[in-house]
Amino acid sequence: MAKVALMDFDEALERFEPVLGFEVHVELNTRTKMFSAAGNPAHPAHHDAAPNTLVAPVDMGLPGSLPVVNETAVRSSISLGLALGCSIAPRCRFARKNYFYPDLGKNYQISQYDEPIAFDGKVDIELEDGTIVEVPIERAHMEEDAGKLTHVGGATGRIQGAEYSLVDYNRAGVPLVEIVTKPIFGAEHRAPEVAKAYVAAIRDIVRALGISEARMERGNLRCDANVSLRPRGQDKLGTRTETKNVNSMRSVERAVRYEIQRQAAILAAGGEIVQETRHWHEDTGTTSPGRPKSDADDYRYFPEPDLLPVAPALSLVEELRAALPEPPAARRRRLKAEWGFADIDFQGVVNAGLLSEVEATIAAGASPVAARKWWMSEISRIANAQGVDAASLVEPASVAALQALIDAGTLTDKLARQVLEGVIAGEGTPQEVVDARGLAVVSDDGALIAAIDEALAAQPDVLAKIRDGKVQAAGAVIGAVMKAMRGQADAARVRELILERAAQ
Repeated sequence: MAKVALMDFDEALERFEPVLGFEVHVELNTRTKMFSAAGNPAHPAHHDAAPNTLVAPVDMGLPGSLPVVNETAVRSSISLGLALGCSIAPRCRFARKNYFYPDLGKNYQISQYDEPIAFDGKVDIELEDGTIVEVPIERAHMEEDAGKLTHVGGATGRIQGAEYSLVDYNRAGVPLVEIVTKPIFGAEHRAPEVAKAYVAAIRDIVRALGISEARMERGNLRCDANVSLRPRGQDKLGTRTETKNVNSMRSVERAVRYEIQRQAAILAAGGEIVQETRHWHEDTGTTSPGRPKSDADDYRYFPEPDLLPVAPALSLVEELRAALPEPPAARRRRLKAEWGFADIDFQGVVNAGLLSEVEATIAAGASPVAARKWWMSEISRIANAQGVDAASLVEPASVAALQALIDAGTLTDKLARQVLEGVIAGEGTPQEVVDARGLAVVSDDGALIAAIDEALAAQPDVLAKIRDGKVQAAGAVIGAVMKAMRGQADAARVRELILERAAQ
């Protein structure tokens, strides 16, 4: 495939103004699906379900099956709309969005079109330097997810070149809320950063509400990023592209930057932007064409005849409004005060998108300092090396359990890093990895003294040096003992035992 021309990012922003828009899909964690009693794979109880085992007749569009609205999903959708500062519709209805896709058994999606449950909102997002950007929300509407296709036999995992495709209908009918922004102007050079911060803000909101796990690597939260450019001084909006289902905040940032550079190069050369969906390729950091982007008329929307309108009582809306958690900005201020972090340390956690992970690790028993250390150092290092989000590698409870083993003297920091690698590799809980790999600190003084005696026998002058006041000479013995014990000795205890020998 020919290499795509890109314009330098700064030059692109000198010549063109970027206009952004985002469509974020949030999978709700209700126990059952949006319109059927089948289990919801986005609920923790069904995460490990085998393919095509969470399916009801209505999910497959079988003749005679009728949808029934999930009340909990409606309540969750209203809560999310309120948290986004939206107005809640006193009456709204579902619509059929007609299109054929192999993983959509009915050949249409039950969604909302001209009557969304929530509309006209705004959300404040915080950039890395503390700048607040207001993102206008056009609507948040309820719909159902499609199934999942797995393309087998190709080099890319996509349909092109695949030998065959497998369809899993477990996800068909999962409750979704799609959040659609209005056009976002004025992002300029910070457009990629705005994209990342917006997705992070949505993730934080839905997690605080408890309505979704919002794990991007699992597809609980998916972002379609719309980018268009217009020449400086022009009022007319440019043609947009929609990069689909970007599955990490880091990738959202990269995809927006790439599209700005790609579109700028095309426009500067006199070309035209095609209105289309595009696929993001994590390995190459590029996008590729998908399909021509359809307009609303192409979907032939019409009211869903099998469902009554949704008319939430004002009392329900006010009940849900009163139950809203604190806004993300207020939460950050509270957590910073509770944890006692310096501004730079706290902002580092926020900028890394790890605030929820650190908070959950502390809630599981770790100290704020220890929680921050693990997430911002070792876990982030591994995530960067693998090109994934740190949050996708390990659960906060496991990090807290790992720190508890250090606090109990079972592990040293060095051993704990080995245990973390095992946990990330799927070898089990921290304690299970310790047991399986035999990584616990040797606490038997007898075994330590034997190793010390062996090291001293190889360095007979060390005791004399220590007795002469050259305590630093113990370092060579400590190193030899740690090597002999495969790093499974407490260096401080080894030092104590050496000094005790010297005092005899």
